[in-house]
Amino acid sequence: MPPPNPARGEIVALLAGVPRRLCLTLGALARIEGALNLADWRELPARMETLSARELMAVLAALLDGGGEPAGLTDPVTVPEAVAAVAAALAASA
Repeated sequence: MPPPNPARGEIVALLAGVPRRLCLTLGALARIEGALNLADWRELPARMETLSARELMAVLAALLDGGGEPAGLTDPVTVPEAVAAVAAALAASA
């Protein structure tokens, strides 16, 4: 896997022991807004504090898609792995 492009806000995170690229693109942000029923992106930081497991997986899938990865995860991902990957991807986009 080529190194992530920090100019795009890409990160590589280990999910179930597999390196996966994540990126908050405009399309990923739109998917996240829809999954979390947000009126606009400014609501995202506060909403991230109260995610359900289903919502966490939806956010992770959107970020994987933004990174050009298949969104489906075939191996089990732990909650700490998912939370760390999402946090890192959102921090890289700032």
